[in-house]
Amino acid sequence: MSQSRPSFLQRLLGRDDPKAGLIPLYHAVVAEGRQPHWYLQGGVPDTLDGRFDMIVAILAQALMRLEALGAAQESVWLTELFVDDMDGQLRQEGIGDVVVGKHIGRMMSALGGRLAAYRAALTGEGDLEDALRRNLYRGDAPSADALAHVEGALRARWTRLACLTRDALLAGDLG
Repeated sequence: MSQSRPSFLQRLLGRDDPKAGLIPLYHAVVAEGRQPHWYLQGGVPDTLDGRFDMIVAILAQALMRLEALGAAQESVWLTELFVDDMDGQLRQEGIGDVVVGKHIGRMMSALGGRLAAYRAALTGEGDLEDALRRNLYRGDAPSADALAHVEGALRARWTRLACLTRDALLAGDLG
């Protein structure tokens, strides 16, 4: 039995999508961002924007942990999965090709700004409450209990993430 050789195109483009290994982690991020407690006890607006903001908060923590583990390429691939998902969501909402790019650009800008704010807050260089008010609640004043719930849950997740190995994280374990 002869072994088949990859075609020129397969060798050129690669046979496997390297992002595929990050799908379990991405699904875990989205599932965590959709947990009801964020919206019920945490007072995060249960809207498209609110869900986007919550998923970005969890995604930011996963990206920071990947970077701390020296998995910079995996961090890029996880971000690309996020972009692919958001692109698909926008298209399902009926947004056309011409405008999708602008929306994705704004989403990536939001991700970058929030990543910087959450990184500063979780490493002690910034204030997490301020970052949450600005980025998760979009300037609206949440109740003290709601803000404490979200802040406590995100800080606890950050602590648990610090204990995870690269393999556990890539398998979708968020602590």
